[in-house]
Amino acid sequence: MDSKMQRRTFLKETAVAAAGVTILPAATVFGTAANSTLNMGVIGCGGRGTNVATSFVENTETRLAAAADLFRDRLMSGRDNFNKANAAKGRAAIEESNLFLGSQGYLRLLDRKDIDFVLVSSPPFLHPEHLEAVVQSGKHAYCEKPVGVDVKGCKRVMAAGKKAGTKQTLAVGFQIRHASPYVAMVQKIHEGAIGDIATVQACYLAGTVRLPEFPNASPDELRLRQWLNYKVLSGDILVEQGIHVVDICNWALKGHPVKAVGSSGRVGRKDQGDSSSYFVVNYTYPNNTNVAFQSTQFDPGLGDVFERFFGTRGIAEAHYTGGVFIKGPTPWDSGVARGSQQEISAKDWATGTFKSSLEDADPNKQKAVVDSIKTGKYINEAETGAESALSAILGRTAAYTGKVVTWEEMLASDEGWDPKVNLKQFDS
Repeated sequence: MDSKMQRRTFLKETAVAAAGVTILPAATVFGTAANSTLNMGVIGCGGRGTNVATSFVENTETRLAAAADLFRDRLMSGRDNFNKANAAKGRAAIEESNLFLGSQGYLRLLDRKDIDFVLVSSPPFLHPEHLEAVVQSGKHAYCEKPVGVDVKGCKRVMAAGKKAGTKQTLAVGFQIRHASPYVAMVQKIHEGAIGDIATVQACYLAGTVRLPEFPNASPDELRLRQWLNYKVLSGDILVEQGIHVVDICNWALKGHPVKAVGSSGRVGRKDQGDSSSYFVVNYTYPNNTNVAFQSTQFDPGLGDVFERFFGTRGIAEAHYTGGVFIKGPTPWDSGVARGSQQEISAKDWATGTFKSSLEDADPNKQKAVVDSIKTGKYINEAETGAESALSAILGRTAAYTGKVVTWEEMLASDEGWDPKVNLKQFDS
């Protein structure tokens, strides 16, 4: 089966419009829009949600106007951070009546008529439920990755995307597709700068993520507060973190893997929970293109995040830290500093001379989302977001079973994970 037919097993050809936009020159894609300030609501006030929400205020005409969380301390901490971000831009603080606590708080937030769009940054196992509710409310949505941790969840997101259609913006947090160096590199790959791609190396090599201990928390509360350490809540490290490089491979290769085989384990991890410490997965994409994927999440703290595309006429290479460039008969360099953080002088880092590959990723993504809402040229990334989540789930399933698993087998499994936690027990 050729590449086009493989892709049709999951996506309609028209569903990749948003991904196609991102391969245009950055100056063309990421324009400025209009004047009015949009009101954002936030579902999930943890570290990632707070970072992304405040970044929207810094980079766009956005005011943080409402927040919801299961736990009071996170809701209050979120409020304080959001009000600081609002004040720095001369925007009004969140009204106390727009702070919503408990398992049903997100529904009360969605009832507010003064909210234009909503950031879904709750733990990943809740993303399908929360995103569905945002779409049902008629508001625009920005959902953090992964959109789901299992096959059923991803299918729910696809259904929500179909409901949103062209009437609402539904964006997914793959901001790297908006990083100018990556946009330029992928465009050159698509134009044939490295010839036909034979094989790819893709790695997300990270150290331990150290989480607060919460010594007075009950077992259920501890699981929720440390959701990253639990497979059923996070999707495991491939689906929650390694998905970024899987998504870049899908983008560059214009499709999803057709099968995978791999392994995983927990060697080296000493934290509570059951998340893996590593994955090694061999993906096969259409046209028999091989992607060798590897991820880690444990000490000794060595790390790099990169992709190398080996083509018949050259090699395209991209690192979070260490450059984005092409080697071969038609070389190209993005201008981002090459080398590891240790190799780039401390002076350069301290003075800001060093330029990261991701420097404009968040601002560009956020401006694109806000502009789509203001102009009415809505974007819908539900299917491409679900495709990348399912690509990561395919690799995870292959690693867990130790068997070759095909895309069709994974979809047919209709896998659903039960988190086995009653969120209402935390309602006051």
